[in-house]
Amino acid sequence: MDGFVGVNDVIEPRRLKALSERSDAKGLVQAASHLGAIGATTACLALTWGSWWAAPFFFLQGVLLNQLYAAEHECYHGTAFKTRWLNDWFGRLFGFVNFYPSDYDKWQHFAHHRHTQDWEKDTELLKRKPYGSVWSFLWMFSGMPFFYYRIRSIAGHAFGHIPEKVFTERQTRILIRSARLHLLGYALIAASALALQSWWPLIYWIGPMVCTKWVYWLQGIGEHTATTHHRNTLLNTRTFRTNAFMRWAHWNMVYHTVHHTFPSVPFHRLPELHREVAAKYPHPLPEVTYFGCWWMLFRALRSGRTEMDLVAEADAAYLARMTKARAAE
Repeated sequence: MDGFVGVNDVIEPRRLKALSERSDAKGLVQAASHLGAIGATTACLALTWGSWWAAPFFFLQGVLLNQLYAAEHECYHGTAFKTRWLNDWFGRLFGFVNFYPSDYDKWQHFAHHRHTQDWEKDTELLKRKPYGSVWSFLWMFSGMPFFYYRIRSIAGHAFGHIPEKVFTERQTRILIRSARLHLLGYALIAASALALQSWWPLIYWIGPMVCTKWVYWLQGIGEHTATTHHRNTLLNTRTFRTNAFMRWAHWNMVYHTVHHTFPSVPFHRLPELHREVAAKYPHPLPEVTYFGCWWMLFRALRSGRTEMDLVAEADAAYLARMTKARAAE
C-alpha cells in the first residue's frame, strides 16, 4: 500500500518510515484482546440466554463481531502484524466471520485507496448508487443490503461469476477457491447446528451481527459520504471523535483521515500520526462524532437534498478554502 499518499509535504519521509514500523507483539495483543472479548461475551450470552440479561450481551457480541472488519482491513494493509502470513491468515479468519473473503476485499480495497472519491474508479462508490433519499440512506444504514450482497457475491464467485474486471487470472482462481471454501465452511456450521438441534449460529454469530450492523455503519458510511470529491485525502476523509472502547474495537480506524493518507502506518501508531499531521497541516482535519455525522446526513437527506447535492456543496467549500489559502500566501 506504499505510494497511496493523497497529500505530500505533511510529514517527513524519515518520520513516516519510523511510524510505519510493524509489530507482531502489538498485533497479537490487540487480536487476542478482541477475540478474547468475543469469547467472554459468548460465555455470558450462553449463561444468560432465555432471560433479559442476555440482551446487552447479544448487542455487545454483535458490535464486537462486526468490528472484526476493522481487524481484517488492517490485515489487508499488512500492518496488523509484522509477519506477512499472520496478516494473511488472520485476515482470512476475520473475513470468514464477516462474510467478506479477505483476498477479494483486499484487492478491490487497493482501488479505493488509489482512487478515493472518484465516482468512476473508487470501488467503494461503485458498489452502490448515491443516496437519493432518506429511505435509501436508512436502508443501507440498516445493514440488510450488506448481508444480501455479500452472500450473493460469495455464491456467485463460487460458480465463477466475478463481474469486476480488475483481477488477474491468478487472482480470479484464488477468489473462486476462496468462495468455495467459505461456502463449505458455512455448510459445515449449518450441519453442526442440525446435528446438535441447536440455533447456536443464529444466537452467537449471525443474529448479533445482523442486528448491530448499524453500529459499524456509524463509521463505515460516514468515512467519506458527502465529503469533497477532490483528490485530497486529508479533507475528503473523516476522523471520528469517540470513546476509548470504540477506538480499541475499531483498531484505531477512527483516525481514518491519516490512515487513508498514510496507509503504511499500523493501527497502534495512528493516534500519534493524527496529532502530528493535525498540528502541521494548515487546514483543520474533518473531525466529527458518530451521531453528529449520522444526524447531519439524515437531516440533509430528509430536507430533500441528495448525496450529489451534498458533494457539490463540499466541493464548493473545498475550492473556496483553497482559493483563500492561496490568496493569503
